[in-house]
Amino acid sequence: MTRFTTLTPETMDPRQREVAESIASGARSGVRGPFPAWLHSPDMAERLQNVGRFMRWDSSFPARLSELAIIITAKAYEARYEWFAHLPLALAGGLKPAIAEAVRLGRPPEGMAEDEATVYRFCSELHRDKDVSDAAFEAAKARFGEKGVAELLGICGYYVAVGLTLNVARVPLPEGTPDPFG
Repeated sequence: MTRFTTLTPETMDPRQREVAESIASGARSGVRGPFPAWLHSPDMAERLQNVGRFMRWDSSFPARLSELAIIITAKAYEARYEWFAHLPLALAGGLKPAIAEAVRLGRPPEGMAEDEATVYRFCSELHRDKDVSDAAFEAAKARFGEKGVAELLGICGYYVAVGLTLNVARVPLPEGTPDPFG
């Protein structure tokens, strides 16, 4: 059970309904994940939806790399629903299952491509140290440019907000889904 009051079309105010309809009509095809909690502040939900749309679909990173950053974030915050939702997207985007499994287990993955290793180092340092070393920053800048570094920070930051919302709201995994971190 989530901690937030469940909003229905009948209990939502007009602004909440407007934002919920906008969320449901887009690529997300429904109001789930952090959005039921965020809709308690519809203006915030609308803005975060727009940020999320960019981070997930419109950044300069291919899905293999952006989803790697997202599952690293999910692991760092033990955001189980976030992991559940994004692991299939990472694999569909071309991330090797062994890399995802190493992330899940908290181990440095072996056999990463150079761009994956750069994302892994940057995101892992960011979540562990709340900063990145000069070496990790410069490696990311050399590979992805300053635009890419800014977007990688944005992906991590947005998905921290998502993961923390999912955790605090206690959004459950679907029935029968094993706890990825348990």
